[in-house]
Amino acid sequence: MSVTNALAVLRAALPRVIEGLPSPTAVLVLRACPGVARDLPAGTDVAAEQGHRPLHDALAAEGVRVFSEGQCATAAPPALVVVLPPRSREEGRALLARALRTVAPGGVVLAAALNDDGAKSYEKDLAALLPIAGVVSKAHGRAFWTVPRPATLPDDAQALAGRWLAADTPRRDAATGLWTRPGAFNEGRLDAGSALLIEHLPTTLRGRVADLGAGSGLLARAVLARCPGVTAVDLFEAEARSLDLARRNLEGARVPVAFHWHDVAAGVPGRYDTIVCNPPFHVGARSVPALGRAFIASAARALAKDGQLLLVANRHLPYEDELRALFGRGESLAEAGGFKVYRAWAPKAIA
Repeated sequence: MSVTNALAVLRAALPRVIEGLPSPTAVLVLRACPGVARDLPAGTDVAAEQGHRPLHDALAAEGVRVFSEGQCATAAPPALVVVLPPRSREEGRALLARALRTVAPGGVVLAAALNDDGAKSYEKDLAALLPIAGVVSKAHGRAFWTVPRPATLPDDAQALAGRWLAADTPRRDAATGLWTRPGAFNEGRLDAGSALLIEHLPTTLRGRVADLGAGSGLLARAVLARCPGVTAVDLFEAEARSLDLARRNLEGARVPVAFHWHDVAAGVPGRYDTIVCNPPFHVGARSVPALGRAFIASAARALAKDGQLLLVANRHLPYEDELRALFGRGESLAEAGGFKVYRAWAPKAIA
């Protein structure tokens, strides 16, 4: 989701929504992004929820009281719940359901999304829970809000909200035994890039291993299954939802496993003998190759002097120059299905 455009349409709607509320002293923002609290009245008790670590940290730097997923709380039932739904429809519907159940009687649920991220579909979803009172269209997005919530929700709205919340809970896939959840990277299924990297993992890996951008932990699971010399694994993942799946998927691992809710692009603590990585290169729908390059730089800093990086990426991404700049040696291990697997070692000293 483009934060700038989502905020543009949200800010256009906020004055119209707030003027109709009886003193919105408590506001809850779900999937909040930086800047979301700036247009709220002074003295508003704002609580924000954001499970993506970089955005979470940016909100905290603005002085917003921010929580990870499912931990958000206000001093009183909020008169306004703002939802910035993600691209995952099931996750977004669950957020709308939570908003409806959380907002105070007489309060309003306000949501905003880009048209390309399903704004009109989300508007229909919210209308299925409670009638829509108003809509604003701006900056390739839509904001829409409900009539005041009644003291007792209609039975059909309660039932629909319950179904949407249930559809968003973690569940174990019967065929694979792996934990999945909507909105997580590939929703717990092994993607083609990671599968290619796993196919070319040296079975001789030893010592401490880190998985950067670990998702639901499937690459780390494969490392443990294929490499008996590995003695510890650390998983670094920015999305709290995915990291929760990783904890479930690596429960009972044969070696110590640590889980870090962490922004890899900001650097990685520790020293590792091997780092494996299938780096992200999207922010919402936008391709951002600089994000993958930041992962490579973090890996180079976190490797032991004789350590190695094993990385898979889409073949078209311009990572070779970054690898040559940060490592003394490297090679291509495989290329198939639009992906390329790299091995790089002899990390250079980085200031």
